[in-house]
Amino acid sequence: MARTIKTERLMELYEAILSLKDVDECRDFFEDLCSPMELSAMEQRYAVATLLSEDQSYLDILMKTKASTATISRVKRMMLHHGTGCIARVIERQKNADAPSPESQEDAGEEE
Repeated sequence: MARTIKTERLMELYEAILSLKDVDECRDFFEDLCSPMELSAMEQRYAVATLLSEDQSYLDILMKTKASTATISRVKRMMLHHGTGCIARVIERQKNADAPSPESQEDAGEEE
């Protein structure tokens, strides 16, 4: 079951994140708020989550991300047993956003 933390300050932080206008502003916000090590840890965990969602092995994930097996296990445990499911939804959304649309595939075929 997902744990829910809803302090007033944390909710303000979530609202601030939702108010960011674009990727550049988001990057600037997190660079102002987090240390390079904190950003690196979040980046690594997101990479681990993405690879786990692709059913990659621990060894492959370790080689690609340099994450410890403890970090890989922790991310997997949170994704499967204790999380809200949001990270999986976001990863899927990103995959769908990166995939070419059927219209663009048809247009590419016409140009050949």
